[in-house]
Amino acid sequence: MGLEAEPLAAPHPYWPRDLEIGRYVPNDRPTWHSLAFLFSVSAALLALTWRAAGWRGWMGAPMRPGRRLALCWFAICGFIHGVIEGWFSLYHMDIPGDQSFLSQLWKEYAKGDSRYVIEDNFTVCMETITAWAWGPLSLWTVVAFLQRQPHRYVLQLVVSLGQLYGDVLYFYTEYREGFAHSEMWHPLYFWFYFVFMNALWIIIPSILLLDAWGHLSAAQRALDSVKAKRH
Repeated sequence: MGLEAEPLAAPHPYWPRDLEIGRYVPNDRPTWHSLAFLFSVSAALLALTWRAAGWRGWMGAPMRPGRRLALCWFAICGFIHGVIEGWFSLYHMDIPGDQSFLSQLWKEYAKGDSRYVIEDNFTVCMETITAWAWGPLSLWTVVAFLQRQPHRYVLQLVVSLGQLYGDVLYFYTEYREGFAHSEMWHPLYFWFYFVFMNALWIIIPSILLLDAWGHLSAAQRALDSVKAKRH
């Protein structure tokens, strides 16, 4: 009895070009579908959170624009971490051959970082922590600011530090591999998908870390001053 030959995998668009992805099935949706979904949902969350943060019923006065933008950021992070990265965390083994919408979104993004279609250990671990820790905590941060909970700046600091740490490792591990998982200098896949979209989680969390540091330091100075006066 002859051995049955395994079906050949479809050609893939990922780097390095000799990468073997045995279960790969090409997307049947155009690129703009994935991008439109990501940015339309993000825009809707931005608009809703902006309005919620400006409602006087929360605190008697609307928040300042900078604080409202920060809450919009955390709301969008809650969606991206919890839903999109949560999907990757749960189904990373099936994504190359799966045609569900979020799997196709990941296959599109993987053109900028093919680690997402090869079950890369670091990527799976990093995204799992991001999805199940920073996703819920991002939403909690939004609620904490809307309700003026006393730990709101602690949450902002913890989430921002976690995001920054994960993103630094994300870039550094790929740097150590010579940026082998993307087509270097490609305007969409390398510069937009890989560099720009991830650089946001370097720049914005850094700003929010400094903001939380300032508020927490001011609160501690005020507490120390009160204690000093009592003595």
